[in-house]
Amino acid sequence: MPRFLHVGCGPKRKNQTVKAFASSEWEEVTLDIDRSVKPDLIDKLPELSQVESNSFDAVYSAHNIEHLYPHEVPLALKAMRRVLKSDGFVILTCPDLQTIGERLASGDIEAPIYTSGRGPVAPLDMMYGFRPAMADGNLYMAHHTGFTLKSLGDACVRAGFVNFFGLRRPKRYDLWGLATKLPKTDDEMRQLGKIYLTPV
Repeated sequence: MPRFLHVGCGPKRKNQTVKAFASSEWEEVTLDIDRSVKPDLIDKLPELSQVESNSFDAVYSAHNIEHLYPHEVPLALKAMRRVLKSDGFVILTCPDLQTIGERLASGDIEAPIYTSGRGPVAPLDMMYGFRPAMADGNLYMAHHTGFTLKSLGDACVRAGFVNFFGLRRPKRYDLWGLATKLPKTDDEMRQLGKIYLTPV
């Protein structure tokens, strides 16, 4: 059975990732820095030092990469690549600075644009981190960098991934990207995206 590493899982599990991983065909291994969410592995980006190299078929990292400092991003992407098997791939999600920037340009940065499970989220939260969580003492929620679709793809390629396929979801203000270790054709990347970039 193929395995995926759920990086920065928090309280979420495979049934809250993507449809393909939520199926019985994939085994999930959770990883988080927070012991209270009871992950399988206690570890963190950028190193993933507790994870064996070439040990996973996929890595799923939702809204983690923006919490890193810019100089840590290449290290984190290389660590994700390291833990993947030769034909593995990574799925990344993060806020879309291009779409958020359009809202920021309007000047209305604190009006909620959607409601999450933890409450209303404003453009300011998407730029710098979810303020209610940080006010409660969870400073891991602070954002230290950000991406457009192009810059996310460029970062993956610089880290050693061969191909990148991504999409913007303007109504959700986020990016979804998939990067592979082995060369793929454009059609193969689109097909992988169709399968694995579909949220539950």
